[in-house]
Amino acid sequence: MPLIAALVGQIATDIGNGNRAALLRLPLTAVILFLVRGGFQFGQDVLMAKVALAIAYDLRRRVYLRLQSLNIDYFETAQTGDLVYRLTEEIDRIGEVVHKLFHQFLPCTLQLIVILLYMIYLNWQLTLATLLIAPVIALLIGWFGERLLRFSHNSQAQISDLSTLLTEVFSGIRLVKAFAAEDYEIERFLHSAEKNQRAKFATERIKAIQYPVLGFLEAMGIVLLFMVGGWQISRGNLTGGQFISFIAAVALIIDPINLITQNYNEFKQGEASVDRIFELLHLRPTIVDRPNAIALPLVRGTVEYRAVSFAYPSGRAILKALNLTVNAGEVIALVGSSGAGKTTLVNLLPRFYEPQSGEILIDGVEISGVTLKSLRQQIGIVPQDTILFSGTIAQNIAFGQKDYSLSAIEAAAKVANAHQFISQFPLGYHTVLGERGVNLSGGQRQRIAIARAVLLDPRILILDEATSALDSESEALVQEALERLMRGRTVFVIAHRLATVRGANRILVLEKGQVVEAGTHEQLMTQGDRYARFYAQQFPA
Repeated sequence: MPLIAALVGQIATDIGNGNRAALLRLPLTAVILFLVRGGFQFGQDVLMAKVALAIAYDLRRRVYLRLQSLNIDYFETAQTGDLVYRLTEEIDRIGEVVHKLFHQFLPCTLQLIVILLYMIYLNWQLTLATLLIAPVIALLIGWFGERLLRFSHNSQAQISDLSTLLTEVFSGIRLVKAFAAEDYEIERFLHSAEKNQRAKFATERIKAIQYPVLGFLEAMGIVLLFMVGGWQISRGNLTGGQFISFIAAVALIIDPINLITQNYNEFKQGEASVDRIFELLHLRPTIVDRPNAIALPLVRGTVEYRAVSFAYPSGRAILKALNLTVNAGEVIALVGSSGAGKTTLVNLLPRFYEPQSGEILIDGVEISGVTLKSLRQQIGIVPQDTILFSGTIAQNIAFGQKDYSLSAIEAAAKVANAHQFISQFPLGYHTVLGERGVNLSGGQRQRIAIARAVLLDPRILILDEATSALDSESEALVQEALERLMRGRTVFVIAHRLATVRGANRILVLEKGQVVEAGTHEQLMTQGDRYARFYAQQFPA
């Protein structure tokens, strides 16, 4: 700016002296100066935007990697909407703050420093008088900033809650419609939206109070400046021209101060986002590979539980010194009332949880000493509630596998009794599925899940109520596909419908974390104990 002013001043002097060539230099100089200025401005804007976006991308990458490293126990209590909000809006806000830091805050701070030095050069007494009120302004900015930080934490927590509510409602919209619960959900939404509105209003109110207070102090500073300036002029220590130059310098620092104040407020709001993001980055997985963990070699599928005990963080014991040996290729059915420990028993096998005591071995190798990836790659799971992701049918069947061929996918689909219905779609295996596979029936989704397990070709298989929610026709197709999938594998079947477990090599009845009965269907029916009573309840004579 001083250089531009000097150039323009020189040209103006030349014009005043009658130099006509200066008239030509004036527009040419103006064009060059504005082009140079525009070029530098463009470079600065592009560079700052690139830096801010790179920081946001790196944060998003690090947070997502950290979340993927966490164990199932974290996601059982975390709110999906809150995590989505932090990964999107919160990180974008941090990127915007970084952009403003380099684009506005630092240039304004440098401009402020330069002008203050110039003011000191003009008259240090006036500068001192001008700065007398600066500590009060700084304290007030800090005071307001801390309250903004607190209110911003609350506001962002309320937005996360609102995001969580919307995620729950839209993912469960069929249930809402089925129970005619629209009014109930509208009331919940409006209540959450109102809390969000109040939290945001509290933030805006603090900012609305801050600006007139600081404006009043700035006005008082200007009044004090005129009083001291008039006194200095009366004593002959300051000329009118110097005073006008000083007033011009003061006018130049008002905008930088206002911008710094506004940016500081945004930094405090961004600090709340930083806190919430680093809260995720500080999380640590509870189940990790040991430093000396080895890759689990291809297994035959013999599984052994040795005195395994497990309790959830609530303290309720689920498994109590359980001992169990499952031979390779054996089909084991787990039966019992809810809370007996069936699901917990199989969840310990892929190390979704760690037992408090005891050990689990596959082919004689303790699973806590092998890498999680190599362990889970040899265990296939077909759950009751099939999860499908956005993408094509082929991508869902090959989920988690980087290298696959369409022929292998088709072969897996044929084993799973899925090839026929997939082929009826105009795009076949390239058909894009709706969210969670809503454009497929329950039986079709389940057969895709079976095809997924077939393609993985695991040695150990877990079937968790795989046919419980299907109609008779779909169940027959799925059951046939499961029987193909189970051949030659070690299989754990969790079932409440006892008709699906009659063909198991062994049926284990669990009660309070212990195996209280074991045998084939015929043996257990002959004993006439717990299993026989369960069977009689489902199939009364």
